[in-house]
Amino acid sequence: MENRTDNYSILELGSFENLSKKEAVGRKGKLFLADVLGLTGCEVSLNRLSAGQGVPFVHAHKKNEELYIIIKGTGTFFIDGSEFSVQEGSVIRIAPGGERSWKADDQDLYFICIQAQEGSLTQCSAQDGIRVPTKVSWMNQS
Repeated sequence: MENRTDNYSILELGSFENLSKKEAVGRKGKLFLADVLGLTGCEVSLNRLSAGQGVPFVHAHKKNEELYIIIKGTGTFFIDGSEFSVQEGSVIRIAPGGERSWKADDQDLYFICIQAQEGSLTQCSAQDGIRVPTKVSWMNQS
């Protein structure tokens, strides 16, 4: 299910196992969210790599750094000639020029990848967020 308004977008994917039904750029288990949600400042993909499978190429980027957040499973990442293990809770940032690839171990590997142009972050949430007087159901209404 997808819902979009001027101020928000929602995609109800359900269980991450549902990624097995998705395909992008010739890869099963991948869903890019920019077009689906109308993202304008970053690209986010939800990913499922089947047990024992690996990305069949090494790549780098021209402008975008990537942030990988491993949410389930174990695997091996290759970055600039180094190989290292990843598991649930691993968070990896790769600069655009970093040569990268990865594979799943003996179980499916689920991860989120966030791409944004390197150097484009001008402020973080603490500096950007503003409080508004609106109250919601779980807040004290007095």
